[in-house]
Parts: sequence; C-alpha cells; structure tokens
Amino acid sequence: MTRILIWVQHLLGSGHVERMRWIAEALTARGAAVTFVSGGMPLPARMPRGADIVQLPPLRAADASFSGLVDAAGAPADDALRKRRAHELATACERAQPDVVVLETWPFGRRALRFELELLLARVGQASPRPLVVVSVRDLLQVRAHPARDVEAWAIARRCVDAIIVHGEAAFARLEETLPPAADGAIPIFYTGYVHAPRREPPPRARDEVIASASGGDVGDALLRAFLAARASSALRALRWRVLVGPGIPEARFGELRAAGAGEGTIVERHRDDFPDLLAGARVAVTQAGYNTVLDVLAARTPAVLVPFEGEGETEQRMRAQRLAALGRAVVLPERELTAAALAGAIDRAAALGEMPPSPFATDGAERAAQRILALAEGVGAHR
Repeated sequence: MTRILIWVQHLLGSGHVERMRWIAEALTARGAAVTFVSGGMPLPARMPRGADIVQLPPLRAADASFSGLVDAAGAPADDALRKRRAHELATACERAQPDVVVLETWPFGRRALRFELELLLARVGQASPRPLVVVSVRDLLQVRAHPARDVEAWAIARRCVDAIIVHGEAAFARLEETLPPAADGAIPIFYTGYVHAPRREPPPRARDEVIASASGGDVGDALLRAFLAARASSALRALRWRVLVGPGIPEARFGELRAAGAGEGTIVERHRDDFPDLLAGARVAVTQAGYNTVLDVLAARTPAVLVPFEGEGETEQRMRAQRLAALGRAVVLPERELTAAALAGAIDRAAALGEMPPSPFATDGAERAAQRILALAEGVGAHR
C-alpha cells in the first residue's frame, strides 16, 4: 500500500482545502493510505473521506492583505505556536512513514509557513528510503513584485522537490509564465487538468435569475453592494436577483446587505451548498475569479461577469479572468472600475453572450493527479 502525506494550508478562503480534498479522496479510492494535514481553521465537513486527518493548531491570515498570521482567536502567531505546529507536523510525518509527501503550493507560496516546512523537509531528507516530495499548485501562481523571491523558491525546489503537478492545462497557462525559473526544466512538471468537485448533472431550470457571490473582505462586500445598486439600471431588472454572501463577510455587514437589498425580486442570503445548481438557473453570474468558483460557473454554462480580486498586488485572478474573456467565456470588470452603472452594463453584455458551450477544460484533475502521484511512487519503488 502506498502511503501519502498531504500538507495543505488555507489562509482566507477554503479553495485550497477543497482542491486537495478531492485529490486525497481519489488517492484513497485507489487504495493509498492518506494522511491529510490541515493547517488552517478547522473545516470538518470538508475533510477527505477515508483519510487520516491531522489538524495542526490553526493559523489564518490576519486580513485580506496577508499582513501576518493569527491564531484561531485572532492573536498574532508567536514562537510557541510555531514550534508546536512544526513539531506536530514532523510527528505526523514520522507516524505516517509516507512514500510521497505532497505540499500544497510551498515553496512557491506560503512563505510565512516555512518554519514548519523546512523542519519537515529536513526530516524527509534524513529518512531512508527518502520519500518523494511533490508540490501541488493551481493553474496560475501569484506573480511576485520581486523576482528574486522566485529564484529563491526555485533553488529550494531544486534541492528538495522531485516533481510538480499543476492543476490546470498547459494550453491555458504554463507554470513558467508565473514562475519564470521553471523554464529551466530542472524539475519534472505535470499538468493534471482542473480539479473540480464531482458533480451530478443539475436538473434543467429556467434561467430566470442574476446571481452574485463573494467570499469576503472589503472587495467582496463592495462587489455585492454594487450588484444590488446595479439592478435598477440593468436590462435584466425584471428577473430575480440573488446575492450569496460568503462566510468572510461579518454578520453586521450581512445585515446591511440584506437591508440594502430589501424589496420585491431580490434575495440576500448566506452562501449555499447548492451554489452549482443555482448557477444552472442563472442568466448571468457575477463573481470574483477564484479557481473553484470559475470552475463552477463554467460547468453551469452560465455567462459571467468577473471582477477579479487585485488587492495588495494580487495577479492570479486578473490573469485567469482576462484569459477567460479572451476565450469568449466572460466579461471582465476590473475592481478599480467597479460602480453600479459599470456593473449593470457588464451584466447586460454578459447576458448577450447567451448560454455558454460546455467547459473547455478537463475537470478530472483529481483523478489524474492521483494517478500521477501513485505512478511516481511506483517508479521510485521499483528502483529501491
């Protein structure tokens, strides 16, 4: 039986956990023994079935600018907490005795967590036989303002990493576009296609809604407020307008949004688990451009207005949104141009696109990632 340890850290949203969850379940379905180490706020309902779950003392981003790490109570992370996490992660690895260690994003992100990952990799390097180290990344990485950071991260990877699996398609985005040092070919890179939750086909529905969703933060709040104000100016104002408020928006702001949306034909509610089904009944979806949400929109074949998160120099969502717009799959409205009038116009332009054709991307990335990880493990095992 192949033993796999997966380390994942979510700092704001839960997209990283979702992606790694489906990969973990695909591995256990193939008979692997998976230890799933999560370092973010506990999300029991989103942990993979069939895996051994290890919850580290949780850390999260202090705010949307990633200005620092805080614990579950909101207190700044101190040395004692860092040492405890590093020890518990190393202990989990020693107990699991993995053949493969899968690291979500690091060393190409999660730099603030290096205190525990450097210790983990030191222990991995001392093991005999040494486990393979595989890094899992999404389709697009954050483009760094200081290229020296990329050089530093690639140097770490060349010392410690055996393979990189990219959860996207090379025709849409190649790793070296957002991580230039990867062009040297020193580490094998494999593209798995996109990782999307297994979905049943939603029942046919009349497309009689306009839906907006945002997970949290000031930008998400501003998007939802602009959406509510845009209705009066949109050609689709006679349809039902639905606002889905993510958990990152506090209760007080949720109440303000409900008050702003009070009136016939508008629904303001917390985010729902049946979001993919709701999308299937939408004429237009308005959202940011995160990995998981975009996949949901594409699967629903719903034209979208994408308002990518660009705060604090973020580039990932903007790049994804622009590339989808170039494929005729979305209308992009930069957040700096976000007003009720501009959003109403973008919604009307998206509606004119009509129902989209099926997603252009393979979405069985969890299955293909599991196959690749197990093939790498088998290849090394044959030579030990």
